[in-house]
Amino acid sequence: MPITSGFNHVATLSTDLDRTKRFYADAFEGVTVFEMEAVADHPRMAIIDIGGGGALNVFEVTPDDIIGDRRTQGGRGAIDHFAMAVDSKATLESLRQRMVDAGAEIGEIQQLGGAMWSLFFRDPDGMELEVCAPADAE
Repeated sequence: MPITSGFNHVATLSTDLDRTKRFYADAFEGVTVFEMEAVADHPRMAIIDIGGGGALNVFEVTPDDIIGDRRTQGGRGAIDHFAMAVDSKATLESLRQRMVDAGAEIGEIQQLGGAMWSLFFRDPDGMELEVCAPADAE
């Protein structure tokens, strides 16, 4: 059995922190639980609670600080994407429209290996992400 209890947070970059906070609030009902202004040795940042004990730590940077091509697998760096979990395909289907309304580029819901439903999307910064639901929870 693993010694950890799961992920605490994923740190990510954005060129527009306010836009990113709005997107996660509108699409996922994410709640900004902490925010700090930039200081000499630390960029402006926010912590967004996305549920299940997980959070996004979003750092605001200039476009030149984001290295790589966010639209090409392998060009996105060592961590290609992260996935959030929902309880059912029905929730995933309702979430799909919320993400479109919040400004995401959206894919189609697909079944992966019979074990889960998956929906890939790009957030307003162009980062590819995913939302998954168990296939046995239609």
